[in-house]
Amino acid sequence: MVFKIKFGTDGWRGRIAEDYTFDNLRRCAQGFASFLLEEGHAGKSVVVGYDMRFHSENFAAAVAEVLAGNGFKVYLTREATPTPVISYAVVAQKAVGAVNITASHNPPEDNGFKVRDAHGGAIPPADLSRIEAAIPDDLAAIKKIKLADGLESGKIEYFDAAEAYIPHIKELIDLEPIRQAGLTVLVDAMWGNGAGWFTRLLEGGTTKVIEVHNVRNPSFPEMYRPEPIPPNVDAGLQATLDHHADVLLITDGDADRVGMGDENGEFIDQLRVYGLLAYYMLEVRGERGPIVKTLSTTKMLNKLAAIYGVELYETGVGFKYVAPKMLETDAMIGGEESGGYAFKGNVPERDGILAGLYLLDMMVQLNKKPTELLELLFDKVGAHYYERIDTIFQGDREDKKALILSANPETIGGLKVTGLNTTDGYQFGLEDGGFLLIRFSGTEPKIRVYTETTHPEKVETILQDGLKIAGITD
Repeated sequence: MVFKIKFGTDGWRGRIAEDYTFDNLRRCAQGFASFLLEEGHAGKSVVVGYDMRFHSENFAAAVAEVLAGNGFKVYLTREATPTPVISYAVVAQKAVGAVNITASHNPPEDNGFKVRDAHGGAIPPADLSRIEAAIPDDLAAIKKIKLADGLESGKIEYFDAAEAYIPHIKELIDLEPIRQAGLTVLVDAMWGNGAGWFTRLLEGGTTKVIEVHNVRNPSFPEMYRPEPIPPNVDAGLQATLDHHADVLLITDGDADRVGMGDENGEFIDQLRVYGLLAYYMLEVRGERGPIVKTLSTTKMLNKLAAIYGVELYETGVGFKYVAPKMLETDAMIGGEESGGYAFKGNVPERDGILAGLYLLDMMVQLNKKPTELLELLFDKVGAHYYERIDTIFQGDREDKKALILSANPETIGGLKVTGLNTTDGYQFGLEDGGFLLIRFSGTEPKIRVYTETTHPEKVETILQDGLKIAGITD
């Protein structure tokens, strides 16, 4: 029986050598090629990049062979390259899309096939379904050429995506004040594609960048996976203390997400980081425009939107919803709970490098440490507290969904329930303006239970009530 490939939030992820094989990857590449041909893009350019996971460069070469075999000009990165750099390369090369070989923050056993559109952003769900439907079952339907032949004929060309990205970044932010600020910046690259980038961008001044986990190691030691949340960030937080650093920046495996630690080696959760970035755009840079957020991220954004008189749009979880809404509304900023943030003037794609530079610029412009930045934010919108539990579940998803819908709780964590939003999962509004969200992962067999509240003492109780509603605990 032919393995049925199912696309998730950004494309397809699988277990290397189990379902993620060269044959199945070539099938995916043929599906993407067929979709692009249906869109009338015959003979145009496509960018292909990859991360530092096991065999990624060889998987990328296999994809390039298929795309070139279908008549596309392929720009193949010379080395492992951050997802945001690949996304900007789509625009710089005037390509019609991109394929990135990465499983982002997944465990080391996985790899992935991430697709991007002509804007360098995530492809909308309807088109992802079309790509999935175009994936052939028969290997004989795959058109491909050999890599060597493609390179010789010019159908495949190696290139350095940094050559366009770095000047673009310098147009978006003045790096010199950061270089000369005398900061000590600890960067945890999580053994991934973010290695070397902050050093490269900020060298030459009094600011010192110290990197950890900045070489290739596909087993990701000292962490469960390259996802910038605890406990994966614990070693980086300790290094922040050891080096007396002013801030910790953490990029995930493909560097499209960013995490943050303060000067005391304490993690700043990703909802608070999004609040800081939105505050920075509005207050420090004086920019105005819509804010786009997934329903799983912070309600601090709703308050900032009201204070500064800008529109706010809420979407389902994933940049396949955020990116199209950013383009539709010409948004100032867009982001999600997982630590991915995008900005006007850049491609509608998560960019952990640019987000990290903006956080550093905020520190420099306001002359504040990370803890002091949070104090400024909370002075505006009040303190908010967030936590999430991920649980592997057994049984049928539909049965779980029916159970959640039938719960009808009057209170959660002792707070009155004010409504239910089923845009993506099940978000119960709470009387303090916070929420409990229960949703199924789009990439793994997990239920995620999230909360944000203004009551720190209620966080654990809300989460435990969420597990009960989902039928995970009694």
